[in-house]
Amino acid sequence: MRLAPKQRYFGFKGGWLVFWITVACATDMTLFGYDQGVFSGVVVSDDFLELHNLVGPSKTKVLSTVAAIYDVGCFIGAIIAFTVGERLGRKKTIILGTAIMSIGVILKTSSFSLPQMFVGRVILGIGNGINTATAPIWQTETAPARLRGKLVILEMMTNVGGFMIVNWINYGLSFVAGSIQWRLPLALQFIFIFVLFATVPWLPESPRWLIAHGHEVEAIQILADLENKSTDHAFIVAQHQEIVYGVQYEREHSIKWRDLLRGRTEDGTKSARRLLLGAGTQFFQQFGGINIMSYYTPTIMITYVGLSNSMARLLSACNAVSYFIFAGVAVLFVERLGRRSLMMISTFLQLVAFLCISILLKYAMANGSTECAKAAIFFFFFYNIAFAVGMLGVPWLYPTEINSLPMRTKGAAVATATNWITNFVIVEITPIGFQNLGWKFWPIWVVTNALFLPIIYLLFPETSSRTLEDLDAYFRSDPSLIVVGDKDAISSKRPLKYIEKENDEVHRVEEQDAGVRERTSKVDLIVDVEARHHEVGKIQ
Repeated sequence: MRLAPKQRYFGFKGGWLVFWITVACATDMTLFGYDQGVFSGVVVSDDFLELHNLVGPSKTKVLSTVAAIYDVGCFIGAIIAFTVGERLGRKKTIILGTAIMSIGVILKTSSFSLPQMFVGRVILGIGNGINTATAPIWQTETAPARLRGKLVILEMMTNVGGFMIVNWINYGLSFVAGSIQWRLPLALQFIFIFVLFATVPWLPESPRWLIAHGHEVEAIQILADLENKSTDHAFIVAQHQEIVYGVQYEREHSIKWRDLLRGRTEDGTKSARRLLLGAGTQFFQQFGGINIMSYYTPTIMITYVGLSNSMARLLSACNAVSYFIFAGVAVLFVERLGRRSLMMISTFLQLVAFLCISILLKYAMANGSTECAKAAIFFFFFYNIAFAVGMLGVPWLYPTEINSLPMRTKGAAVATATNWITNFVIVEITPIGFQNLGWKFWPIWVVTNALFLPIIYLLFPETSSRTLEDLDAYFRSDPSLIVVGDKDAISSKRPLKYIEKENDEVHRVEEQDAGVRERTSKVDLIVDVEARHHEVGKIQ
């Protein structure tokens, strides 16, 4: 049965409707952050290690694979998102991913064997990979341009919020003996799953996805609801026409995957370049070193600093709090400074953190200096702060902005798949690196961050304050590969030419509407006059 207009989305419109979409997407990202942090406590739980036969240095490789196999599942989920997700739509894809995650949580929480834990980690990862490839697109395609960056970065702040919450749970349960120490944190993931099932089904589908799949009437209504305007308002009509034009242009000029893989990209839309830019941000995020910290902070504190299990968990929880606070700082600056500046600032500060950690741990291990080892704790905190202000959220936002509409699901999924496969590499090699390289493991990440800085500066155009259609227009203009010479390409403010174009389109629609109304009034007047003449004739 079709809901009456007032019942649609429980009557929410405009800002409130965007708010509830943000709640759903933020919950998904909170669950993602929780997932990343929960296993850091599990892998230092004696009961878990004994039950799954993972005790001792000889089991390091197996333990690292148990932790990393989750990322393989996420990689598979991201691939599913771009193959199946584009046909299902944003909402149904998230519901599918959440259902799969439910199965994974049940298997992990009830695990009594290593194979069961492996399977549970993979299935949970598949569901999370589907959701993390889809939720940022849904948010991006339903948010007003002025709020898009802030909302997606806010979601990444909630991601860190999930990470922070689970670190405190892990610390609190360190005082409890037995399997509850690791089973309860795993089971608590259902709180977020229930919220997703309670919100996603009744919220609107992406209007851009609907237009791309021929559901124009529903799309126009959703555009109007999101802006709290009527469907015939000039702004809504202009917005709809812009999206339709973008869809039609991309369909006429889009390229097939086999041509993309062969390098045949002369399509006018720069699809390959945009795909690589989006995926590149995720590659930079992972090889910037974040999941060394996210998965293994307690292990680092125990191995390199010599802290007790309980103290290592406490400091990890405190680190997560500062991480969360500075993730909020990024919300304030993502539009003001832009994506490029935040990525460069964040990467430079990460480089500084790893350089200081490398120097301090070298002296600590060479001279047996506990003071140097303890001083390194500050830079573990500093690294998370550096990551939070830029490289936390921008790599999730950028791929959803930089790719065109027909490539947006594919582009975001490829970027997310890049995140997860590189995530797997980092999580897999880190315990082995700790064991075999000692302090020499840390300078590797100084080098990677140093390499990323000039690449971001030279090749990455700005996306802040632009509509998604502005970015399509930019790439249709055949821009130079090196962006620093084009002020419009690197400005954090919306270029004037796009503002003028939008205003012209709105004025054109308003003039058309005025002309239609004038013609309609004239016709009505003629009909009214003729009707009156007819009535007078009858009387006579």
